[in-house]
Parts: sequence; structure tokens; C-alpha cells
Amino acid sequence: MIGYLKGQIISAKPTKILIDVNGVGYLVNISLSTFDKISGKETVSLFIYTNVRDDAIVLFGFFSEAEKEMFELLISVNGIGPKVALNMLSSIEYTELRNAIATSDLPRITAIPGIGKKSAERLVLELKGKLGNITNGELGFADHGIKSEAISALSTLGYNTKIAEKVVGGLLQQSPDLSLEEIIKKALSALL
Repeated sequence: MIGYLKGQIISAKPTKILIDVNGVGYLVNISLSTFDKISGKETVSLFIYTNVRDDAIVLFGFFSEAEKEMFELLISVNGIGPKVALNMLSSIEYTELRNAIATSDLPRITAIPGIGKKSAERLVLELKGKLGNITNGELGFADHGIKSEAISALSTLGYNTKIAEKVVGGLLQQSPDLSLEEIIKKALSALL
């Protein structure tokens, strides 16, 4: 099984990348967050999940090992296949998803395209106790509540969830002590 690839980028699209590793081209499915992290690079190193089916061998690549671990946990849930799991990781950062599952934040999970209430409940039920093995991200659980509320407020106002996540995350990295009201005001001014 292929577990890691390092090579030259031949072509990169938001959902797929073609990597030349010693003269062999590997087509790898990637999440949007991985695409963001490798954009502009000539060479790349990816952690790989190899999915073997009757009709194909499909590779899924991740910039970090923690994101790959989250992917593997997601596909262990009944009804969540590799494509759905990759879509989930494209819609939300793995640290946000981990925190949403750990805190049973069903509204945040159901905000992911293609995930309904039953799937969200199943994710929380099956994964809540298994998240301790995944590396902690930059934001702690206390910060997650404010960040999640700010993203939810911006989404309610009609802003794209992924863009809202980036703006709010950036604001919290610069000033982690902002109140919810301050975050929303600054995010709105940044988005206008």
C-alpha cells in the first residue's frame, strides 16, 4: 500500500493533483485545504490513503498526517465513504471538525454540504471517544465556541462558510482575546 508520496507537481486542480515520483505519475485526490497549502509549490509531500476497490485503486492525499487520520476516522463511520469524507475535509478544517464532533456541535456538522442530521448524529456517536489520537490543532476547545458562533453568524448573513472560517481564524490568530461581537464586526468589515 502507498502511504506517502514526495515528488514534483505535474498538474494541480482543487480536487486532484498529479505527482511525478521518479518518473511515475500518481493521480491523487486531495481536499481543498490541502490544495491551499500546496498552491504555488513545485514539489510536494503528501500522506496517502490507498483505497482499493474491485474496479480501481484510488489515492487520497493529505498535507498533514493528522488530516489523514481524521479522514480514516470519518470513513470508519457507516455511510461515510472516501468521497464524502474528502468533501467534508474540503468544507471544514479537520481541527474544526474534530472540535465540532468532540463538543457535539450538530449545527456546525450539518452545515457541511451533504451531511444531514442523522449522519451528524452518527458521526458524533461513533467518533466522540476516538478523537484523542488526533493531533490538537491551533485552537483549543474554549476558542472553538466563539469561533464557531462567529462562523455561524456570518453564514446566516449569507457569507460562504469556508471564507468565513478563514477570516475568523485569521482574526483569532492575530488577536485571540477578541469577544464574539468584535470578531463579527471585524470579519464583516474584512468581507465587505
